Amino acid sequence: MSALRESHGRVLWIVLSINAAMFVFEGGAGLFAHSTALLADALDMLGDALVYGFSLFVLARSARWQVGAALAKGSFMLLFGLGVLAEAVYKILHPVMPRAEIMGVVGAIALAANLICFFLLYRHRADNLNMSSTWLCSRNDLIANAGVLAAAGGSYMLTSRWPDIGVGVMIAGLFLISAFSVIRQSFSALRVS
Repeated sequence: MSALRESHGRVLWIVLSINAAMFVFEGGAGLFAHSTALLADALDMLGDALVYGFSLFVLARSARWQVGAALAKGSFMLLFGLGVLAEAVYKILHPVMPRAEIMGVVGAIALAANLICFFLLYRHRADNLNMSSTWLCSRNDLIANAGVLAAAGGSYMLTSRWPDIGVGVMIAGLFLISAFSVIRQSFSALRVS
C-alpha cells in the first residue's frame, strides 16, 4: 500500500506541475486571443491543478478524507462550469472575434500536455475514488482540447466567433456533467463509510 501511495504521489506531483504551468500559459493566451474556449480550458487546467493538490493532500489519509476531497473536486468543477457559461454569455452580449491562429497553436500545446497527464494517470484510474476522479478530470481535458482545436478551425474557416462560444459552452457542459457525477459518487461513498 505504501508503494502504491508513493507511486500516486509521484504521478500527482508531475500532473499538478504540468496543469499549473498550462493554466498560466493558456489563460494568458486566452485573454490575449479573446477566446472563450481557451479561457474555459485554462480554467479546467486550474481546476485540475487544484484537484491534484487535493488528491496529494488526502493520499495518506482515510477513505473518508478521500471522499471529502472528491466532493471538493466535484464542487470546483461545478463552479468552473458555471463560470465558463457566464463568460460565454458575456461574449454573446459583447461580441469580439477570437484570434483563431493563437487558439490553434495553444490548443495543440495543451493537448500534448494533457496527453502526458492522461497516460500517467491511466494505470491508476481504478485504484480508488481519489485516483478515479483524478483520471476523470484528465479524460475530460482531452475532450476539451479537441474542442478548442475545433473552435480554432471553425472560427478561422467561418470568420466567426460562434464556434469559440459554442465550444466554451460545451466545455462548461462537460464540467457540469462531471461535477454532478463526482458529487453523486462522493455522496454514495459517504453513505457507505
